[in-house]
Amino acid sequence: MRVLTSIQGLFRYQAWANEELLGKLERLDPERHAQERHDALRLLNHTLIVGRIFAGHLNRQSHGFTADNTPDTPTLEALKDAIGTSDRWYLDYLHKLAPEVLTEPWPFVFTDGDNGFMTREEMLMHVIVHGTYHRGEVGRILRLAGADLPWDTFAVYLHRSEPVRRRVSVTLAP
Repeated sequence: MRVLTSIQGLFRYQAWANEELLGKLERLDPERHAQERHDALRLLNHTLIVGRIFAGHLNRQSHGFTADNTPDTPTLEALKDAIGTSDRWYLDYLHKLAPEVLTEPWPFVFTDGDNGFMTREEMLMHVIVHGTYHRGEVGRILRLAGADLPWDTFAVYLHRSEPVRRRVSVTLAP
């Protein structure tokens, strides 16, 4: 049960971090930083598509993708909506998931046709780690463009979502 609770927390964090990052990306001047915005949108669209692919795997349904990104780059508004929908899907999926199925062997086929095999837990962790990696890349793009960066850290998320954590006193050993 503890593993499932931790994974649920990581997906709540991911939804928060995605929203924070997309909000900062909205403030990036679309004319002055057209290439940076485009690159960021491509990376975030890639994370969305990979998330949708693994959602298909988790449901043992066809995801309909033949690659890990789409040929066209979505608008920021469309991407924001799609990522929000995907984040909510994962949170709903995890809410209904029984802890004992996390370690079930789960075969699937990658978009290139190769066979894959992971547990549900590994697939879910892949989606989290993959998204974190690419949000970091987008953060770097924003920083180089001189944009204000989001506080995309798990510690910040925990303290914002549970302010009582700031009121815990700590005594350090000498």
